Amino acid sequence: MSNGEAGGPYIGAAFLCEKILQEKDGVLSAIRIVDRIFHRAVGPNAPDSMPPVPVDLKLLLIFKSGSARGRYDVEIRPVLPSQRTLQTVSLPMHLEGEDRGTNLIVNMVFQAVEEGLYWFEVLLNGEPVTRIPLRIVYQRVSTSTSGATPVH
Repeated sequence: MSNGEAGGPYIGAAFLCEKILQEKDGVLSAIRIVDRIFHRAVGPNAPDSMPPVPVDLKLLLIFKSGSARGRYDVEIRPVLPSQRTLQTVSLPMHLEGEDRGTNLIVNMVFQAVEEGLYWFEVLLNGEPVTRIPLRIVYQRVSTSTSGATPVH
């Protein structure tokens, strides 16, 4: 993604994962990249509709400067399947140009109250640059005494 004619900044990566390790030399390791969460309710009393599901993920955004320099405002706007938005997270970012960049790690902790596709919109100085999907799938599984395998 290029911001205007300046030749940057560019997005090097944008995804959700369970854990991010940062070594002493600054190198990152993303553990278990996630774009789908399954929530199962088992038993005869399993609710028909999905109960709130706790979500605790890390959002990793890697920007590279290109010819961009200076301060930028990064916003992450979560959008629910119903198109309602949750509170926007705002972060400052400073770029030094060329191959230099910034890694932003954001804790995305919330209760998923709707089944379906969530989007995390990323804006740079108010302009959309990318969207990251997360699908929440609710599976109601009833148990049977007949020994039959439940169908999902």
